Amino acid sequence: MTQATGKRGDAQHTLDVVLVNYRTGALAVACLETLAAQRGPDIRLRAFVVDNASPDDSANVIEKAIASKGWDWARLIRSPVNGGFGAGNNLGFAAVLEEDDPAETIWLLNPDTRVMPGAVAALVRFMAQVPAAGIVGTALLNGDGQPWPYAFRFPGVLGELERGLRWRPASVMLARHAIPRLMGAQPERVDWVSGASFAVRTAMVQEGLRFDEGFFLYYEEVDFCRMARNQGWQCWYLPQAVVLHIVGQSTGVPAGNAGVRRMPAYWFDSRQRYFVKNHGKAYALAADVAWMGAHALFMMKQALRRQKRNDPHRLLSDFARHSALLLRPGQRLESA
Repeated sequence: MTQATGKRGDAQHTLDVVLVNYRTGALAVACLETLAAQRGPDIRLRAFVVDNASPDDSANVIEKAIASKGWDWARLIRSPVNGGFGAGNNLGFAAVLEEDDPAETIWLLNPDTRVMPGAVAALVRFMAQVPAAGIVGTALLNGDGQPWPYAFRFPGVLGELERGLRWRPASVMLARHAIPRLMGAQPERVDWVSGASFAVRTAMVQEGLRFDEGFFLYYEEVDFCRMARNQGWQCWYLPQAVVLHIVGQSTGVPAGNAGVRRMPAYWFDSRQRYFVKNHGKAYALAADVAWMGAHALFMMKQALRRQKRNDPHRLLSDFARHSALLLRPGQRLESA
């Protein structure tokens, strides 16, 4: 692997962290505690917690913890509305850029994460060494501590076909198109990384890149990574920085959708927005047909084998109802 490198000597690294909170105040405080443990003379670290109009006492819990622990490096930003993940992070970007000395890197973390020892140092060191890296995702651990070493390819028709079939021979044949990528022990360039731990070079934000707030939740990080690539920035996966992620605490959708009674409408809407915006309606429809046809075959296979499916309820019918085929005139899913 060839890397562009830059020397910083003994200069201090800087990192601004943005957490978007919704109804997970105690978890956000616990995440801040893991960040506090990694602050030091060589790393100036600040945190901006955006509360997305939580209907519970989350904002007060966070604000009181910041005050009681004397965390002058952290502050709470109260959003008047819950505009979604991307909108919350855009508020965090704005807060960082309002500072006289914004950090070199902005690390977007879910509040239900715990930063493992050494992760901050590994992240800022990598960003300093690879100036072409606009986005860097870290290795993740599941809530039970087991590794979740994945990054991703951009979704496409063949990737949707592989995802819907869930049939090993097809997965082998379509391996180059499968959306998830099992990662190794070395940094690698990838298409996109999980939004749970998502570092952004501040220069990219200063150039005007923001999350598309038409996405309420899901696919916004995929779209952001595509916009960054279109502007000439690279996306990397960095296994040397590790973050534990307790999945689904804000959304109610756990890892792998296990135990979900029904997928929320905004998941389907975000998926459609991504495909139509980046590829046009015809391609979005082809991706829909690929997944629906493949999933129907999967359902038949499971029925013939009398094997139970662990899918959300009404998955296929909900998918069809939100398909690009049924987009209404004027619906806000414009092609780019």
